[in-house]
Amino acid sequence: MLDPLKISEYARALYRAHGNKAEAEAASRLRQSEQTGNQDEAENWRRIRQAISQLRGPGQA
Repeated sequence: MLDPLKISEYARALYRAHGNKAEAEAASRLRQSEQTGNQDEAENWRRIRQAISQLRGPGQA
């Protein structure tokens, strides 16, 4: 599992690359990880998605 600093770095990079679609991209990767049974990777993507949501701030869901 990634440490909190790496989660934050991945979230910021994904947000820079995809803008408002970054959270949907993280959700897609989360689903892919779950479907392949990779629970550690899925948990990383869950945390990255949450970090992106925090980057976006309230009212931008």
